[in-house]
Amino acid sequence: MSTPTRRLTVAQALVRFLSAQYSERDGVRHRLIAGTWGIFGHGNVAGIGQALLEAGEDTMPFHQGRNEQSMVHAAVGYARQLNRLSAQAVTTSIGPGATNLVTGAALATVNRLPVLLLPGDYFVTRPADPLLQQLEHPVEADVSVNDTLRPVSRYFDRITRPEMLIPSALNAMRVLTDPSETGAVTLAMPQDVQAEAYDWPEEFFAERVWHVRRPAPDPVELAEAVRAIRAAERPLLVAGGGVHHSEAEGALKALVDATGIPVASTQAGKGSLRYDHPADLGGIGHTGTAVCDDIARTADLIIGVGTRYTDFTTASHTLFQEPGVRFVNLNITAFDAHKLAARTLVADARAGLEALTEGLSGHRVDEAYEAEYRAGKARWEEVVETAYRAEDSAVPTQTQLLGALDAVVGDDDVVINAAGSLPGDLHKLWRARGPRQYHLEYGYSCMGYEIPAGIGVQQAAPGTPVWSLVGDGTYLMMPTEIVTAVQEGLPVNLVLIQNHGYASIGGLSEETGGERFGTAYRYRAADGTFSGAPLPVDLAANAASLGMDVLRAKTVRELRDALATARASDRPTCVYVETDRTPTAPPAEAWWDVPVAEVASREAALNARERYDGHAAARRRHL
Repeated sequence: MSTPTRRLTVAQALVRFLSAQYSERDGVRHRLIAGTWGIFGHGNVAGIGQALLEAGEDTMPFHQGRNEQSMVHAAVGYARQLNRLSAQAVTTSIGPGATNLVTGAALATVNRLPVLLLPGDYFVTRPADPLLQQLEHPVEADVSVNDTLRPVSRYFDRITRPEMLIPSALNAMRVLTDPSETGAVTLAMPQDVQAEAYDWPEEFFAERVWHVRRPAPDPVELAEAVRAIRAAERPLLVAGGGVHHSEAEGALKALVDATGIPVASTQAGKGSLRYDHPADLGGIGHTGTAVCDDIARTADLIIGVGTRYTDFTTASHTLFQEPGVRFVNLNITAFDAHKLAARTLVADARAGLEALTEGLSGHRVDEAYEAEYRAGKARWEEVVETAYRAEDSAVPTQTQLLGALDAVVGDDDVVINAAGSLPGDLHKLWRARGPRQYHLEYGYSCMGYEIPAGIGVQQAAPGTPVWSLVGDGTYLMMPTEIVTAVQEGLPVNLVLIQNHGYASIGGLSEETGGERFGTAYRYRAADGTFSGAPLPVDLAANAASLGMDVLRAKTVRELRDALATARASDRPTCVYVETDRTPTAPPAEAWWDVPVAEVASREAALNARERYDGHAAARRRHL
């Protein structure tokens, strides 16, 4: 008896296969690959491009992008908004189109967010060699520029024969839906193979559901974790992005309500508790709150939930200073659970938190400890109020801008940022009122992420007000997807802050002896330095030229009105404001290790090195 087959090209087969894939968790289904972003050139126009056209929008929705990197950012924003249960594909031409994916792929993999990359590749059959845009390697003829995607992908394969697609496509779906393995998945698609016909088994196109598991904790690990928490006098829970990915916010609140254990948040974990919960201490680490970092320094047990413990979180291993401090790490990925020589609890965040709550029944931290951190939280709220407060007629500072935005957004609005000085201010000051409201990409902190990510979030959550916050430096990196937002009628709100340069790196340069070298957007002065007048750029006019409605705000009152107008609009809208650069943000409450020149002739660098050595002396290995 013969197996039923269907004759299609490799590209046509791939599109059909992707359209039939679903994820499922807790009995809820999602389309796994919900759409495909693409920019066409030689290498994919006649293969995947033709296949998408032939399949039609009902089978595989297509989204037209303007920049390959930003298409990946949009897909990442989409996947994060949907808790990694649905993803998008990205197809590009060969050569520069493919290599433009690398930054976005790294961002996806660093942040453990699923995206399927389908770059075109060179001819396998080599009828013409070299062809346009081919990189010739003198001793490895099978190397292509797509090999640059190997180290930033969680799975990589090059489809050099039609029949290779079947196992490779299945493996790709496996990785995309594995919560401990997910990230960028790359299937490099040689252009001749894309167009090659093959008799595919019909079963390849059957609907397939990929279960996203929630592994429960090992009983031995759970018992050890419960004993450690019961024995601790000053425990602190650090909530990372894994809390959101596993939809564990309710389980976290239940644990905290029962035990009184305070919660610190990483950039990815902020919003795990509402800001007004008595146990929410806000951000931790270099960009953390004073109350959170004070508690962290004296905590005798750190309970990490879904966190990677980056250097910002640990203040470059100078934050957790209690001599006997120990760690319990709940993480679905064993690699992260073992960090800081911790007792491990390798499990889904929600399943692990629920098990801990049951195991800790009847246990609660000392009343004096609760009173201490609650008093610290109240003091910090006064700091936030001071930073947000402004006269209506004043030119707003950046923190006052955040205060104006805080007064306008709803609990379900999404605020997106990734780079510059905003992440520090937001981590310290933003009052997250919902689990998806605070969307900071700080694993890779990639300039240019915010606008395309806003598009992805808007696609994932139609009707939700989305705010992409960018400074002038970030805007100049990648404004191109504004055109896509206009084309698709996606009412993304862009808050564009003009401060004439790289504000955060300027401050870092000053602190580390670099004297703000090369960080301002200014004309050259007579001595050749970039210290002349500010450049006369008009970024608002640029945004308008790309199709956005633009509202210019010069005062706090005008800013509030503009933000309210933008939120009510059904069109992509830019609120442009030139901020007062007077520092009004609270200073860093913990260190961040950026090495300073050990020898120098300039006084600024010598002084910076002295400060550096003082901070570095507090660094410790947790063993």
